[in-house]
Amino acid sequence: MTPKIMKLYDVVIVGAGPAGIFASLELCNAGLDVLLLDKGGEIDARVCPVQNGSGRCVLCSPCHLVSGFGGAGAFSDGKLTLSTQVGGRLKELIGFDQARALIDYVDYIYLKFGAPPKIYGVEGNIPELEREAALAGLTLTPVKLRHLGTELCHETLKAMQNYLSSKLDIRLRTTINNIVVDDGAVKAVETSNGESLSCRYLILAPGREGAEWLCNEAERLKLSLASNPVDVGCRIEVPMTTMEKLTSTLYESKLEFYSRSFNDRVRTFCMCPGGEVIMESTGGSDPVITVNGIGYTQPRTKNTNFALLVSTTFTEPFHEPIAYGKYLARLANILSGGVLVQRLGDLMDGRRSTEARLQDSPIKPSLKAATPGDLSFALPYRYLKSIVEMLQAMDKLVPGSASPYTLLYGIEVKFYSSQLKLTPCLETEIGNMFAAGDGAGVSRGLVQASASGIVAAREILKRLGKKSSPAM
Repeated sequence: MTPKIMKLYDVVIVGAGPAGIFASLELCNAGLDVLLLDKGGEIDARVCPVQNGSGRCVLCSPCHLVSGFGGAGAFSDGKLTLSTQVGGRLKELIGFDQARALIDYVDYIYLKFGAPPKIYGVEGNIPELEREAALAGLTLTPVKLRHLGTELCHETLKAMQNYLSSKLDIRLRTTINNIVVDDGAVKAVETSNGESLSCRYLILAPGREGAEWLCNEAERLKLSLASNPVDVGCRIEVPMTTMEKLTSTLYESKLEFYSRSFNDRVRTFCMCPGGEVIMESTGGSDPVITVNGIGYTQPRTKNTNFALLVSTTFTEPFHEPIAYGKYLARLANILSGGVLVQRLGDLMDGRRSTEARLQDSPIKPSLKAATPGDLSFALPYRYLKSIVEMLQAMDKLVPGSASPYTLLYGIEVKFYSSQLKLTPCLETEIGNMFAAGDGAGVSRGLVQASASGIVAAREILKRLGKKSSPAM
């Protein structure tokens, strides 16, 4: 089928997550024809059947939790990590000073659209927490953080969508199949329904959900790729009181540990005090069900959940981190029909958890749809051993972390994609084609993803002879 040629846009942005949104905010007042695309729906239309009480993931295509305006971050608990130390590799690409300035600017924009003024990680007994962590064999990295909560995150993104809707074209529920290149420069993108959307500049910001698609396109276009480490692990759930020592001061506790058995890096990720464990489907045309967590402005449960992720770098000829992560997640899906949950004590005793054992536990699973079982059938020994060792180290810092009743949900996988070769302005090896956000391997969180979209947008404005004209 010959693609139907549409009008020529100055800029097409693929992906309406934070990178795509902030690129749009930077471009929207410059008098350009800009098109923002995403395969998911409007922010208000993104409703998960599991959270509405269906009980089981029905593999919505695309998953409402990871696709649509706002990206996967729309249903995170809205942590704005205001640091160059964590959340991506922006400072390596553009330099520390520029990264620091951009993070401050991103924070300013979020505040303008409704983010709360309170900041965590800047006062309190932080030096003492760092010392205690070191004595336990952990590294604690305090970071300045603003917490929106899932509800306010939704409202903030909705305000951004309303602001942009009158200033540029937004097309949701639109899937991009191919990138069209001619003579070393980008020319268009082709949709799944046969349209060819011509553009002078293209920003690729497909997020983690689009990471596999971007990797496949990069290989087809013969772009240079470097594999990211594979981040695989479990979502941990403990009583909220167990973690209050850390969360009351830091909210997000960035703890790092190197396992004694394998020297693999293990880290905490996405800590949600009073939050809920959720399941989501991810992986594009070949989806798997993974586990995640969300938190709110006010506690909704008596538990705190967080991920423990093990980063493993493989040797050649391994070059498919996404395929490997999906393979492990699929094992858990086969065993459970979705997500497995196991008590730490049962794991240590070499037995599966059962519904009866969970009922007898003081910690009640917030994800009711999780299936009691045995994670050792899905996660390799190396990962489980490293996770258990980190929980034992954390128990010295916050007693109760390694309780026999601590819950482990699996599997959590972060699909960061392979890293594209990019210039400091985030241009790819194809002229006028830029890549930003988590899906391009640039960032690992809302703030650096947002900042990377701005970097690409400002370079486009510079080439077009336009001044930066930020929103608000």
